[in-house]
Amino acid sequence: MSQEEAAAGAAKPAEEPAQDGEQQKQDEAADGQYQQRQEAWAARRDLIAHAPDFVSTLVNRDQFGQTGGTHYGDQHIHVGGRAEPSRTLSGPVPRSEIEELTAVFRECPRFDEALTRLRDDRVVVLSGGRETGRRSAALMMLRRLGIEPMRSIVPHIPFSELPDQVETSAGYVLCDLTVSRNRPLREAQLLALREHLEHTRAHLVITVEPSAALGDVPFVRWEPPSAEEMLHAHVTPSTGEPAWPDLCGLTAVKEFLTRHHRPDEIKQFALRLVAHHRGEIDEERLAAYGETAVATRVTRWLTEEKPELREKAFLVSLAVFDKAPYAVTAELADGLFVRLHKTQDPNVLPAIPVFGSSREERLRLAHAHGYMTAEITEWGPLEGKFCAAFRDDRTAPMLLEEVWNLHPSARPAVAEWIRKLADDRRPLVRTRAASAAALLASADLSSAMAHLIEPWADGRSPHTWLTAANALTMTQLLKVPTVSRILHDWCTGDVENRRWTAIRAYGLLGPVHHEETLAALVDAIHRHPSTEADEQDDDHEVPEEARQLADALQLLLLAVREPVLAALAELLRSDRAVRPHALLAFLHACEQTKDDDSDRPPVLDWYGRAAAADDTTAARHLIVFWDALLNDRAHNTQALGVLRGWVHRTDEDPEAESALAPLLAALVTTTTNRRRISHLLHTLSNSTAAPSSGADRLLKRLSLD
Repeated sequence: MSQEEAAAGAAKPAEEPAQDGEQQKQDEAADGQYQQRQEAWAARRDLIAHAPDFVSTLVNRDQFGQTGGTHYGDQHIHVGGRAEPSRTLSGPVPRSEIEELTAVFRECPRFDEALTRLRDDRVVVLSGGRETGRRSAALMMLRRLGIEPMRSIVPHIPFSELPDQVETSAGYVLCDLTVSRNRPLREAQLLALREHLEHTRAHLVITVEPSAALGDVPFVRWEPPSAEEMLHAHVTPSTGEPAWPDLCGLTAVKEFLTRHHRPDEIKQFALRLVAHHRGEIDEERLAAYGETAVATRVTRWLTEEKPELREKAFLVSLAVFDKAPYAVTAELADGLFVRLHKTQDPNVLPAIPVFGSSREERLRLAHAHGYMTAEITEWGPLEGKFCAAFRDDRTAPMLLEEVWNLHPSARPAVAEWIRKLADDRRPLVRTRAASAAALLASADLSSAMAHLIEPWADGRSPHTWLTAANALTMTQLLKVPTVSRILHDWCTGDVENRRWTAIRAYGLLGPVHHEETLAALVDAIHRHPSTEADEQDDDHEVPEEARQLADALQLLLLAVREPVLAALAELLRSDRAVRPHALLAFLHACEQTKDDDSDRPPVLDWYGRAAAADDTTAARHLIVFWDALLNDRAHNTQALGVLRGWVHRTDEDPEAESALAPLLAALVTTTTNRRRISHLLHTLSNSTAAPSSGADRLLKRLSLD
């Protein structure tokens, strides 16, 4: 995007204006509600729903830049030297380049359309993205018309100066003509240029960005041939046509063609494919080029003048929000741009054009694609969200790693931005902040810990602890060494915030490492016996750390099921320190109203399935826990409340009744439980407000009338 566009756009301030006292109080109150402790199972659901895919294991000729000055309107102001006098601003295109292109270039429908217009009008405008072969197509059009010599005009020349550069009957190419809303191209201008071209018997091909303001000017939208056609054109002159089917069938070639590549990358891959055909390299080295191409592209993005800083920020944001809604990615990218600009040029206020970005152009630059899908929210899926994703899934981690490790001047801005993401009210944004920290930790663990994870864990609010826990969870899933040591040390250490963080992380990691997780949680309980789950104050509140230990055990129990149930049943009997935590965890699991895959309470459904399958071990362990709950002074009231809710569910859910009846039958074998359950069912059956028909049926099935 041109600088005059940026200057014309509305500038967003680098800092938000100070709020008045009343508004600040309202915001603090809202933040207090937002930072309330999130239920463990809901936190797990958010992590799975919004994290990147890895959590599911829970210089180029088409690119020119302006250098040596600042560009405003139709003038060039050169800093550090005098302005150049008016002169010829074009150079010859080497004949060797034309011959090389002629051997491999493949035509396509858009080429034929543009060629016809060039032949008839002597000038054609090609509108297309960078790195799509626009310049090559322009040269080949001139070649097809037999026009020699060919000359390339320097970029960013004002349109009004073009006639001065077209002096002979040659073929000219002008790439990246600057056409903006402040300086649009008009048809009258093009007609005047065409008249001049006819007088000099010259031809001209102009390329512009897709977002160029062309108004009523006719143009051809450039789309290159397919990657397979271009690869075929590069390979078969060396291998011969008969070898192509076998080469095209190679796994490495198929994999390469499924991803989006620049024409230059296709050329480089073709050279390796020819080398493979000659026996010079094996298929493994051939396949490795795909990753090399991605790495080269990432390096070019970050080190070359183009794309501009704002677009670089968008690329980093897309790496964090890959496969997330495009609007979220673009919105938050501007926050990163402001921070990076402050580092790069702290004395200039950054300008962000409010309506100056083309979604299509940005995705093409990023080698990304957009698609419509449903967005997962806490209210359910919302249809019709436009999401964006890199075409090559290796791009996001490579880009973040290179930003973090090879461009350390960007670290403070990137770290500050990610910390700001963690304060966002949207679960998607908070979760992606944690996943970004995990990817950066896989690139440099100590720096990511110091800049992000430790500050979150040492913060004052539970939601920052949760972000730290999510980050450590995902870092462990990425198999970063020493993370398990960090979790164990924090879980058993003396810093309360870090214990909370590690305990929650262990709960999230349970399905992957349940034995290690259970052992660490039990160790933490033994090292800090003062946080007993049955120690309650006058308001019957369980200590927070005990709640977290119970939540972690609950996650472990519901995610892994039988192995953890058996281990906890044994600890319930033999370990007095663990017993209250295990009971509280089981109670929380029973209070879970529905599973991710079912509307029925997961523990009730679990017992029903075990009874129906004659799984006596699981059924017996579930009964042991229920019997312990009903006979525990601290929990029996809540346990009866859970049963009351399950009984009400049987009013309209026959399957719930089929599961609850055998459970109650196994519990009423003792006199105390029989009396409790009988009283509960009679009370519900005889209720004047809302009598339960399910309770009446259960009384008859259990012979408790």
